[in-house]
Amino acid sequence: MSACAPAPTPSTSPPPSAPTGGGRGPVLRADLPASISVFLIALPLSLGIALATGAPLQAGLVAAAIGGIVVGLLGGAPLQVSGPAAGLTVVTAELIIQYGWRVTCAITALAGLAQLGLSALRVARAALVVSPAIVHGMLAGIGITIALAQLHIVLGGSPESEALANLAQLPGQLAQPHTASLLIGGLTVAVLLLWPRLPGRRGATVRRAFPAALAAVSLATVLTWLTSASVEKVDLPSWSSHALPQMPEGPVLGLIAAVLTITLVASVESLLSAVAVDKLAAARQRQGGPRVPKADLDRELRGQGAANLLSGTLGGLPVTGVAVRSAANVAAGAVTRWSSIMHGCWVLLSAGLLVGLLEEIPLATLAALVMVVGIQMVNITHIRTVTRHREVVVYAATALGVAALGVLEGVAIGIAMAVAIALHRLTQTRISHEQQPDGSHRVRVRGQLTFLAVPRLSRTLAQIPEDAPAAVELDGSFMDHAAYETLHDWRTAHIAHGAEAEITGRSGQVVAEPAAAHRCRPWTPWRNHQCTAAPDNAGTTHKPGSRREDDRLMGGVRTFQRHTAPLVRQELARLAAEGQQPGQLFVTCADSRLVTSMITSSGPGDLFTVRNVGNLVPPPGEESADPSVAAAIEYAVTVLRVPTITVCGHSGCGAMQALQATADGGHAVPGAHALSRWLRHGRPSVARLTEPEGARPILDGRPTADELETLCLANVVQQLDHLARHECVAQRLAEGTLALRGMYFHVGEAQAYVLNHEGTELSGHPAVFAPVRPDVLTG
Repeated sequence: MSACAPAPTPSTSPPPSAPTGGGRGPVLRADLPASISVFLIALPLSLGIALATGAPLQAGLVAAAIGGIVVGLLGGAPLQVSGPAAGLTVVTAELIIQYGWRVTCAITALAGLAQLGLSALRVARAALVVSPAIVHGMLAGIGITIALAQLHIVLGGSPESEALANLAQLPGQLAQPHTASLLIGGLTVAVLLLWPRLPGRRGATVRRAFPAALAAVSLATVLTWLTSASVEKVDLPSWSSHALPQMPEGPVLGLIAAVLTITLVASVESLLSAVAVDKLAAARQRQGGPRVPKADLDRELRGQGAANLLSGTLGGLPVTGVAVRSAANVAAGAVTRWSSIMHGCWVLLSAGLLVGLLEEIPLATLAALVMVVGIQMVNITHIRTVTRHREVVVYAATALGVAALGVLEGVAIGIAMAVAIALHRLTQTRISHEQQPDGSHRVRVRGQLTFLAVPRLSRTLAQIPEDAPAAVELDGSFMDHAAYETLHDWRTAHIAHGAEAEITGRSGQVVAEPAAAHRCRPWTPWRNHQCTAAPDNAGTTHKPGSRREDDRLMGGVRTFQRHTAPLVRQELARLAAEGQQPGQLFVTCADSRLVTSMITSSGPGDLFTVRNVGNLVPPPGEESADPSVAAAIEYAVTVLRVPTITVCGHSGCGAMQALQATADGGHAVPGAHALSRWLRHGRPSVARLTEPEGARPILDGRPTADELETLCLANVVQQLDHLARHECVAQRLAEGTLALRGMYFHVGEAQAYVLNHEGTELSGHPAVFAPVRPDVLTG
C-alpha cells in the first residue's frame, strides 16, 4: 500500500511505526481537508526557507515531503507537521557557506543518525530542561538574522552571510531600492498582515479556504504576471541535476560541531513543538473536539532522525517539527497522523506537476514571506513571559549573541548568563522590617535564604521587641540549614517570652510550627471544620450549630486579612488600576455546594460570574421584574467583550427538583410566589424531557442516574438556547467572535462534564456531555 494513500486501521493494535487513530471515515472527513490546508501553507514556506538558506529551492520541497511522510509514519506526535523550519535557517546557511551544499546534506544525514541514537537512549525529555528564555532567545536571534537577510532581497539586493554585515549595508540598500521588488514584497507583507483580519463569517470562510501565505504569494504572482514586472523569479533546476551529498571534508572538530548543532537545534525545536501541539489538541478537546493521544517524545525524536537521515541523503534541507504548520493542522480539524502524511504527498506531487506554476513566483514574494516569519519569531508573548520571570536578560543576551555571532555562540552566552543570574539570586536576599498599625511586627525575606544572609537576618530579628507579636514571611524556594536554625532559635526564644511568633512561606502556610499544632490545608473537608470559627473569651471554639456559629463568616474574613490579603494585595491592586478583563461570562447556580473558583481553578479577574437559582437565562422580553441577568449578559458581551460564555448546571439542583414537581402535577414551591415566578424560565427545560429517548441529552461514559439528572442536562442546553436569542449575543455569534459552552458538574463525583458542541445548533443529534479528564487538563 502506498504511503500517500490512507488506509483503514486494522482491528488489531498497530505496530509502533504504523499510523493510528481511525480508518477511512475520519481520514476523509477531517484529515483530507486539513492536509490540503497545511500543504497550501507549507509549499510557499518551504521554497522561502530554501531561498533564505542559499540552498537549491527544490531542497525545501524534498524536506517538506519527507518530513510529512516519514515523520508522519514514524513519529510520536500524531498531529505534528514536520518539514524545513525557519529555526535552522541561519545554521544551514552558515554550513552551506563554509562547506558547500553537498557536504551540508551529508551533515544533515549524520545529524539524523545522531537523533536516532538519542532516541534509543530515551533522552527526549532531557532536551526540555533547557531554560525557555534561552530557547525563545535563540529563536528570536534567528528570526532577527532571517529578517535582516530577506529584507535585502525584498529591496532588490543580495544579502550578506552575517547579520551585522546586513545591518551595516541596510542604509545603502534603502537609499537605492529596486522599485518593482519593493512593491511586490510590500504587497506580500500587507496581505500577510491583513488576511487574518478579514471580518465576519465570509472572512472566516475565505481564511480557511486560502491561508494567508498562499493568498499573499498568489496575489503577488498574479500582479507580477499582469504587469510584466522585471523581477527575479523562482528557478527550479531539473531533477536530473539535483545535488546529492558527498563525503564531508574539512576539520574533524568543525564537522562534529556542525552535526551536533543541527542535532540539538532540530531536536529541541521539534520536541518543544510537539509539547505545544499537545496543548493545542487538549484545548480543542475541552471544546468538544476529538481525543488525540499525547506525544511519545522518544518516538517523535526517532521519526525526526529517520527523516533527517533520508532528507540529507536525497539532497533536502534539515527537517524539524514546525509549530506554524502543526498549529494550522490542529485548527483545520485533523484527527490522525494521516493529515501530515497526505500533506507530504501533495508536496511531492506538486514538485513534479506544478514546476511551471512555481517558477512564476517572484523571489521578492518568498523573501517577504520568510521575513515576516522571522519577525514573528521575536514573540511578544515570550518576551512578556520571560520578563515576568525576571529572565529577560538571558533572553536578550541569547538573541543578540545568536544574531551577532551564531547559534552555538549565542546559546553558550545565554547559558552562561542564566548561570550567572542564578548565582546572583542565590546571594541576593532582601530583608525588610515594618511595624503594623496593631503593634505587631512583620519581617519579609525576598529571595533564597542561605548562610550568606544570616547576619542581616539576625540583626533584623533583634530589632523586634521581645513582647511584640511578630511574623516572618519567606518568599523563596530555598532555605539552608544555617538559616533554618537561626529562624527556629529566634521563634523558640520569642515564644518563651510570651509573645506570638509565626513563620510563613510564600503561600501563607506556616513554617516550622510544632508537630502537634493544627494546620488548615487547602480544601480540608468542611464538615465540622472549625478553623474559621470565632473563639470566645475563654478561647473555646464553638461547634457548628451553636448560637455563635454565624461568626464563622467573620472568622474567615479575619483569616483572609491575616494570611491571604498580604499575598494577593499586589495583584488586586493591579486589577483595581487596570479594570476587569475577564476571560468569560460564567452563568451558574446559586447552590452553596458549587464553588466556582474551585472547579475552574480561577482567580481574581478571571471570570465574570452570574449566579442565580437554577442557572437560568430568561429569554429576551420575558425578564419582567428582574432584568439583572440580561443586564449582566449585555455588559459582559458589549462592554467587557468576553470571548466565551459558559452555562454550568450541577447535580441535585433544588430548582430542577421544584420544576420536576410541577411536571408531576404538583406545585413548584408552595407559598414561595417570587421563586415560582422565577422558575417559569425553566419550564422549557422540562418540555425537553418529552423528546424521544434518542434526542435527550446524555453523558458520555455512563448513563444518566435518573430523570432529575437528565433534566439538569436539558436545562443547560435550553439556557444556551435562551442565551443565543439575546441580540448582543446573536450579533457576536454571527461575527464569529463569541463562543457558547455548556457545562455540568456532578457534585458527589467532583466531576465536570462539557457539552460536545459549542453553541446551540445540535443538528438533530443528542447533546452529549463528555467528562473532563485530568490528563487533558494538564496536557
